[in-house]
Amino acid sequence: MENERVQQLIEAGLPGSKAMVSGDGRHFEAVVVSSEFAGKSPLQKQRLVMATVREQIDSDELHAISIKTLTPEEWNNQQR
Repeated sequence: MENERVQQLIEAGLPGSKAMVSGDGRHFEAVVVSSEFAGKSPLQKQRLVMATVREQIDSDELHAISIKTLTPEEWNNQQR
């Protein structure tokens, strides 16, 4: 599986989000920025992202993904 495909799945599953994905074809790291994360617990944020790639995980097309979630405000603060 390609990094771009994982990015597309996340962004399609969380409209308005931005995902930056790196990986080796089976193991991925994703930084996901979405206003949907505002007010949610870390577990709720992880579940939102995992739901976008659940089919690929269940089929073992995607073996593992490490996720960092940020709101747009948190992202902007980190970029300073």
